Amino acid sequence: MTQSALSETPAPLVLLSYDVSSINRSVASRVAHLIFGRKDAGPDSPVPYILRAGVVWIGQSVFLLPRSLAMELAEELHGLGAMVTMGNVSMPRREIESFQRRARQRRVVQSG
Repeated sequence: MTQSALSETPAPLVLLSYDVSSINRSVASRVAHLIFGRKDAGPDSPVPYILRAGVVWIGQSVFLLPRSLAMELAEELHGLGAMVTMGNVSMPRREIESFQRRARQRRVVQSG
């Protein structure tokens, strides 16, 4: 396989979507902290999923991420009581990067 073909073939990816009942605000808050982190988190706190390598935020409650991280996140979300749906995805790296650019633009708009 050529170097360019290798760069076009990312690790196995999973599209993960989760849902938390709007009635259960404490669970929704814990899920948000797990995924996005907390401003008051100390240096020994776990790295939020959104900041981990290979994680792409597609939109509200939807992420594209490596299979190993998807399985880990799904287990934690299930443990908190969230509903999780996952599906395998095959996508060239350049297309994944377009989603990453959109996510970066969205963060700039939200923080601005």
